[in-house]
Amino acid sequence: MVKPKTILIRGGTVVTSQTLLDADVLIRGEQIQAIGHDLTAPRGAESVDATGLLVLPGVIDAHVHIQLNTGIYASPSNWQVESRAAAFGGVTTVVDFATQFPGQSFAEALKARLAEAAPSYIDYAFHMMVTDVPPGQEDMLGDLVELGIQSLKLYTTYRPNYYADDATLLRLLEAAGRYGLMTLVHCENDALVTAQTQSLIEAGNTGWRYHGASRPALAEREAAARVLLLAEAADAPVVIVHNSIGATAALVAAARARGQAAFCETCPQYLLLDNTLYEGSEPWRYILQPPLRDPGEREKLWTLVAEGAVDMLVTDHCDYTLAQKMAVDDFTKTPGGLPGLETLLPLLATFGVGDGYLDWSDLVRLLATNPALIYNLWPRKGALLPGADADIVLYDPEPTDTLTVERLHSAAGYTPYEGIQVQGRVVSTLRRGTFLVRDGEFVAGDNVGVYLPRRPLS
Repeated sequence: MVKPKTILIRGGTVVTSQTLLDADVLIRGEQIQAIGHDLTAPRGAESVDATGLLVLPGVIDAHVHIQLNTGIYASPSNWQVESRAAAFGGVTTVVDFATQFPGQSFAEALKARLAEAAPSYIDYAFHMMVTDVPPGQEDMLGDLVELGIQSLKLYTTYRPNYYADDATLLRLLEAAGRYGLMTLVHCENDALVTAQTQSLIEAGNTGWRYHGASRPALAEREAAARVLLLAEAADAPVVIVHNSIGATAALVAAARARGQAAFCETCPQYLLLDNTLYEGSEPWRYILQPPLRDPGEREKLWTLVAEGAVDMLVTDHCDYTLAQKMAVDDFTKTPGGLPGLETLLPLLATFGVGDGYLDWSDLVRLLATNPALIYNLWPRKGALLPGADADIVLYDPEPTDTLTVERLHSAAGYTPYEGIQVQGRVVSTLRRGTFLVRDGEFVAGDNVGVYLPRRPLS
């Protein structure tokens, strides 16, 4: 039998969701064995000097779209490339989506995605994108439990591909609640988006610069309020995804204060960018749904993040390429979504911690602990605890760097954060005790990640 490898990370500052402490971390095999002061390395252990570095739990990006195929657009990248980029950014686990295309079973949808994800360097779980559950067949959702899927996603827009009307939302929320499943909902009022888009088309205003105007903030706010009401009536836990305005996060926080099991997420793009960029020279960089919002919304969202009203910070990463984005100056014919896996941690360290909205423990809570708890990955993931997976990021908070596409690793070939200066960098990333990135170099070889089946909520 091969003896498990032992690594002692010594001299760093360990960051948990509660505190910072000067401590060593002892790794045996794939798990953390001990955390403490002046730990002694067993004979044959590898010693890693983390002096001056922060020792963080691996980031869990709980909302990504790697190798995405919507049935309309398909990103040409793959899991090997994008997971490598994620590792450079300290992301060790993602929760992506398996799409149930019409006529397809959940098992078939998951099998297809598992085959695509097999080359991933990082670990992965899936939300099921539910599109085809006829009335009376809601108990199909019970199949998700057997597949290790604890969460599903529904949409209030994108007719006819993904759209669910209120009756469909309610019956699926009720079934999800019965089976202990978490439901994520993309909230935009489809009628308002359709009417506004049609108005722009009729006026001949379809260039990229009109994208933001096509999906008004009111559409998000109304749909979020409606979904929260339906979820409360169904007694089902719900996540309102990618909040782009403060009002949405505030609605979720108010629901939670009333005792509802309601959660929300936002993304760096909504905290750092705004809709004035649609008037600039490169509006194609910022085509996404929901779109960028008025400049004042950034501060509203940051304030809610600082107050604890936002539960998770995620990327909504999409790896559509530069060529796909720039194919035609028409927002109705441009795939929506931005790359962001590799830049999540440095951006939030810079503008969240650096600008005083968060401390390092807050950042760990938002990037690791809360996603693990909400999506039933805890305590295997999201924690620096004995017995947890040794998913660890060594982060140097001192150096400054400028984000440029030449220095990033996604196949997208562009970044919406081009030219932004960040404070700090990922030095090394370990996934289950194996170095993926070490001293800034990718060293994973052929060591790949694993699928993470999850239990339903208790």
